[in-house]
Order: sequence, then structure tokens, then C-alpha cells
Amino acid sequence: MTYSEQCAIVTREIYEKFDASHDFDHILRVLQNAHEIMEGMDGVNRTVVELAVYLHDVDDPKYAEVTDASAAAILKELAVPQDVAEYVLAAIESVSFSGGNSKEINSLEGAVVRDADRLDAIGAIGIARTFAYGGAKGRKLYDPTESIRSGMSEHDYRAKKTASVTHFHEKLFLLKDLMITERGKQLAEVRHQFMKQFIRQMEIETGQSLSPQ
Repeated sequence: MTYSEQCAIVTREIYEKFDASHDFDHILRVLQNAHEIMEGMDGVNRTVVELAVYLHDVDDPKYAEVTDASAAAILKELAVPQDVAEYVLAAIESVSFSGGNSKEINSLEGAVVRDADRLDAIGAIGIARTFAYGGAKGRKLYDPTESIRSGMSEHDYRAKKTASVTHFHEKLFLLKDLMITERGKQLAEVRHQFMKQFIRQMEIETGQSLSPQ
């Protein structure tokens, strides 16, 4: 059994404790995105990418209360060679948006994993995940009186319980222009336009502008 296959078994049990926005189905979609992005790319270590995908949400602060697992500990448990484990952890560090304060990408693997994860944050699936997470956390659907924040610290980004539609303006609509890989950029454009149309339709149905101030 490969390291990736072993990691899938271990992480499935962890992600089953998360809500639908970050469950194991999310991991499988990111893995599918990663495989599509890697098609035709040279010099990418697929094992590093796959392990990083499986582990990238294990340490997510949003779910600290439901798991005490860590990516580093799992890699050690699976006896992944130290040099491979270091590449995996470096790729994971580059994934988080954190209010726009992303870590610098220093590898092809990190670029693939970040783009693959961000693709799952936009488009039809991104919309579903946003409202699934908002519902799990008791957030309003929309609130046009909220201000759009930018240049936030990671603490400020996570601290305020903004409405789900506000999240589109603070993060989701920004992701298209933050893609790194060529394939990621192509896929993001289609998903971005779908989200814009969705918000326009919400404005028609509510009879008001849903763009925060």
C-alpha cells in the first residue's frame, strides 16, 4: 500500500468529524483538481502533492475543538521519509488564505495543492461549501450593512462571524486572480463567472444589492 493510500485511510476518520464544508468529499475533490492540474506538468512529485492534499486541513484552526491530530504526526506514523515529509509540510503551509496573507509558494507541489484547494472554494461547489459552513456556524445568509475587510491579520480574518455572502467579497471573488498554475487559472475563470451570476440572481430574488459597503 502506498503512502497516499495509507494516508487516505487515516485522514478519512479525521474528516468525518468535520462539517460538510471540509469533509472527506472535499479532500477527494481537491485531489481530483490536483490530478487535473498536474496533467502535462513536468517535475512534480505526485506523492508529495497527494499527501499534502490529504493532510492540508488536519491542522485547520477552525476544527481544533474536534481533533488533536497533526499532519506532522501522521507523516511520522506512516513512516514517510523525513525529506518527503518536509516537502509535504511546506506545501501545506502555502495553502491557507488567512485573510489574504498567504505564505510564499516555493515549490511546484505547493502551487498545485494551493490551486487545487482554492478551486474547491469557488464555483458551484464553493457556493455550497460557503453556505454549509455558514449554516454550521450560525451565520446570516447575507448582510449588506457589513463592511468588506481587506489586509486583515489571520486572527482578524477568523475572529468575526461575517455573513456568508460577505465571504464571497472578502475571499472567493479574489481567488481567480491568485491562481498560480495555468490550468488552475483556466478552471478558476469559469467558476468565478458562475459565482458572479449566482450573486446577481440572489440580488434579483431579494430585491436589493448584496454587496457589503
